Amino acid sequence: MSAVFDQEDLKRRMQGAVKALKEDLASLRTGRASSSLLDPIQVDAYGAILPMAQVATVTVPEPRMLSVQVWDRSMVNAVEKAIRDSNLGLNPQTEGQVIRLRIPELNEQRRKEMVKVAHQYTESAKVAARHVRRDGIELLRKIEKDGAMGKDEVARLTEQVQKVTDQTISDIDAALAHKEKEIMQV
Repeated sequence: MSAVFDQEDLKRRMQGAVKALKEDLASLRTGRASSSLLDPIQVDAYGAILPMAQVATVTVPEPRMLSVQVWDRSMVNAVEKAIRDSNLGLNPQTEGQVIRLRIPELNEQRRKEMVKVAHQYTESAKVAARHVRRDGIELLRKIEKDGAMGKDEVARLTEQVQKVTDQTISDIDAALAHKEKEIMQV
């Protein structure tokens, strides 16, 4: 059975990268504390990498504070380490199984740090889109090698895959520009 090229599937997968980026960027709140701020953080727990939501409950008791209630006492240090390593610039204060996070005022330095984090998220999304492009082009080459499609058709479809990739990268850059503008507004 020969492989089948599905351009709509590639578009869907690339849009998934854009959607994931937008969710990550939404977690970078600029003015107030938000429980979604910690959503992208992964915790090394029980021999696996788990999302924060699977090891703790995040609440917002005050406008400038997050409270992380860790369910398992043995995971408190792992959660604290994950928060410190997240590049969000938060300083966890542990009280038993509760970790409190004061959200600092957004001074110029803090805004620049948040922009750097946004750039990291953006680069990850671009890499994901490029992986989808690579998968699509490899599939086209395989189909051509199997003799199921001619060189001209493969070249035309490869060009379409590149156009979809370029559009996706453009969408990713637009999302970053929007978030950067939002972060840097005083």
